Amino acid sequence: MPISNLIHKGRRRPSVFLLLLLIFLWSASCGLVMAKISTATTISQIEPQLMSNVDVVPKRHQLGLSLYLENCTTCHIPVPPQVLPTESWKVILEDYQHYGIQLPTLVDPPRQLIWNYLQVSSRAKSQQEERIPYRISSSRYFKALHPRVELPQNVNIKGCVSCHPSATKFDFRTLNSEWPE
Repeated sequence: MPISNLIHKGRRRPSVFLLLLLIFLWSASCGLVMAKISTATTISQIEPQLMSNVDVVPKRHQLGLSLYLENCTTCHIPVPPQVLPTESWKVILEDYQHYGIQLPTLVDPPRQLIWNYLQVSSRAKSQQEERIPYRISSSRYFKALHPRVELPQNVNIKGCVSCHPSATKFDFRTLNSEWPE
């Protein structure tokens, strides 16, 4: 039997077929991710001066910011990364029981883009013995950003809107009229 007949009847075709199938599935999944990204809450919907509220977001991390806003604002106001140390964001991003609520698994590349944005926008924990805060009320960074504010015992992100009326738009610089500028 000629070798060409063996190749056509052998296992070469299924492996080529399998390779083409994998390429198609990879392309389709990349297309779905890009479609989701293009319909996400975009940075252009945020005032340029409010993009990070505290620090300027480098261009290479702006997609991560958009994905962060898209994924997190469906349940609560977007929390500025600066109020928690990087280590807290790592725990939060990896926790599928997000404050007691089961979250869908965030997969790469969006997960990695969000992580890159959070890393560059948050602060590192300064002391080794410092406990990693899981809630903003335990964060010294949150307290440092509110130096003249008498915070309630149980700080809740829903309460941010009482002082920051545009917090839902990721604007924490605009204060309500009770606070002097």
